[in-house]
Amino acid sequence: MKLNYYPETDSLYIDLTATAGTESREVSEGIVLDYDAEGNLVGIDIDNASEKLDFKELILGGLPKETRVQV
Repeated sequence: MKLNYYPETDSLYIDLTATAGTESREVSEGIVLDYDAEGNLVGIDIDNASEKLDFKELILGGLPKETRVQV
């Protein structure tokens, strides 16, 4: 999983898998879900992210032991 913030558009994209999306659905204003060909959720796009999210802290809890965090 990858979190990518794009300051030029103030959007946050969360890649849930490496699979490419083939369909997108806006589920709320500025929140778009991307699905693969089988209908599996593969990504989440959040527009105006700095207004919707608190970027001051990122907490990762309950992850499996083998999880690696890259900064």
